[in-house]
Amino acid sequence: MAATDGSPGQRAPERPAADQSATQRAKAKPKAPAVDYIEGTVTSGRNRPEAGVWVIATGKPGNKLMRKIVVTDRKGRFVLPEMPKGKWQVWVRGYGLQDSGKTPARPGATLALKVKKASSRVQAAQVYPANYWLSMLNLPTNVATPAGMSGFKLGCMLCHQIGIKATRLPTREAFDHGTKKAGTMYATSVGLGREALLDSLADWGGRIAKGEVPKSAPARPKGLERNIVITQWNWGDKWAYAHDEISTDKNNPRRNADGKVWGVDIGNDRLLWVDPTTNKAGEIKVPTRNGFNTSWCEATSGPGAAPGSGGFQTLGCPAKAAGGVSAYEGKYHNPANPHNPMMDAKGNVWMTTQIRREWAQDLPAWCNSPQYGQARGGHRQLGYYDPKAKKFNLIDTCFGTHHLQFDKNGVLWTSGDSRVFGWFDPKKYDPNRPETEAQAQGWAEVKVDGNGDGVADTPLVGFNYGVVPNHVDGSVWSAQPSTPGRIVRYQPSTNTFEAYTPPVPGKGPRGVDVDSKGIIWAAMGGSGHLGRFDRSKCAQTWGTGAQCAEGWTFYKPPGPMMSQSTPGEGTTADLHYYLFVDRFNTFGMGKDTVILNGTNSDSLQLFNQKTKKWVTLRVPYPLNAYQRGLDGRIDDPKAGWKGRGLWFNDGLDPVIHNEVQHGWLGHAQLRPTPTAK
Repeated sequence: MAATDGSPGQRAPERPAADQSATQRAKAKPKAPAVDYIEGTVTSGRNRPEAGVWVIATGKPGNKLMRKIVVTDRKGRFVLPEMPKGKWQVWVRGYGLQDSGKTPARPGATLALKVKKASSRVQAAQVYPANYWLSMLNLPTNVATPAGMSGFKLGCMLCHQIGIKATRLPTREAFDHGTKKAGTMYATSVGLGREALLDSLADWGGRIAKGEVPKSAPARPKGLERNIVITQWNWGDKWAYAHDEISTDKNNPRRNADGKVWGVDIGNDRLLWVDPTTNKAGEIKVPTRNGFNTSWCEATSGPGAAPGSGGFQTLGCPAKAAGGVSAYEGKYHNPANPHNPMMDAKGNVWMTTQIRREWAQDLPAWCNSPQYGQARGGHRQLGYYDPKAKKFNLIDTCFGTHHLQFDKNGVLWTSGDSRVFGWFDPKKYDPNRPETEAQAQGWAEVKVDGNGDGVADTPLVGFNYGVVPNHVDGSVWSAQPSTPGRIVRYQPSTNTFEAYTPPVPGKGPRGVDVDSKGIIWAAMGGSGHLGRFDRSKCAQTWGTGAQCAEGWTFYKPPGPMMSQSTPGEGTTADLHYYLFVDRFNTFGMGKDTVILNGTNSDSLQLFNQKTKKWVTLRVPYPLNAYQRGLDGRIDDPKAGWKGRGLWFNDGLDPVIHNEVQHGWLGHAQLRPTPTAK
């Protein structure tokens, strides 16, 4: 079914060529120089070694800028490993230091880099992560409760790092003007109590303008944190809103070894890719069906509804009714607004994507199912890109979609609907037979047994955000990130649901994942904790969510608390957008390491289940590293640390708030020592 209107099977335009065979990639891979590393020392003053500071190299060995970042050991020594042939600029950043000048170098060079101490606390604080600055904010009375702080974080930090320079405005007038630049941002401020919120923001920004800095400073990397190697590739452009990435099949981390890493640009309807063997990047346009071409921020919810009523009004979509203006109108043309790519066992890249209007009138006729009941529809549907055939297939669904995950049998489970769980079985789908679109999908209404009589009698309406199938017992879990929010369990074999609300201090679960033993882990976006839920501890599983507080355990990640935090109910100044449980030890810290996106702290935060200790993988450059997508891949199990690692992306919205105004993809590896080559 090939067509020019964006129907399933449409061949997608690519630039540059988006797929090569493994043999072609091997031939194209730049030859490594005889010595493929740059080494040296970092000292200050009278040759004092600077330990735990970052050495950053920037170059362009492919068609996009590339960076390599390492940490110095206790003697100030460093090694930048696996450096492609070419010209590099090398420099130093560290807490308590001034950024150094840039030194040109090529692989094989030995450098003696000199740095200066920061001249003041104000200068030193300019490279602190956003959460340190945010911890200084005193919220208005109605927001300063734990529940209110949770709502502030889940709303305002959905897109931004609050605390970065672009958000530290000096006056009330500046905040008033700035928060009208996007319709959804303005609506969020109104919901929080706009006038009092503006007063609090103005107090915060005014104190900073007068020279106030965070009370505490972030610690320099130590221990394992000094063994980390970060590689970054630019992808997209200045307007790319790269929401998520995927490198492999999450049920088989050796799938797609050394292959392209994929990401979705939600802002401009592009499927992005980076080839780490050639250090090249490209993009492919994501289509829609039947000429649908309305940007997300202008989308309507039905006939006669106002523009924007069916969409999300981000930068370029100002709150016009409130007098908002934007210099970026039209920069984000995204009728498809693709979200959350996921790779299947064949290497196809699936995603949730809008293929048509969101109107209930546009639901397929077969959504009134005698088996599953009447569907209500939702925002996005489904699609996938076949790298071998170089074409998209688009799939209509009777339910809304947002995140997606494959279970061990290859069935795709989706979140994104407020009333149902939806699934799609690719084995039952043939893009050349339109009738299989209906035959491959199903859904179940979220309805729990509220009184223990064995009958599902209470519908639970709430946006299902994260989703993960439990490979141990076949259940499927979702997270509903309200305050306090809840996690929801569906058992397909019995068609039954359960719900569990986190007790104090946990609030606002967003991402969910499962470890090798079937334990559920949740990123508590509202309170900033890591949540662990063990259903086997439950004395009671029926109910609307208040039961089984005993199943929950919470862990506080490193970093400052909000200044008004209540003892025992504290809210961290970080936001954990999602998380990843490393079931297959793709990073090298051990099986079942739990990794939180430190989305407001320029970091990934790794939790060792056995020791209950944290390792912070800090991303010092570019500042404002807003991590969203995260997974791990094993390229070569025999190659030690060089054959494995974590993949993550910067998804700051807007990317013009970034220290480098460009989207990028990251790869983190853990070597045995800070100077391993």
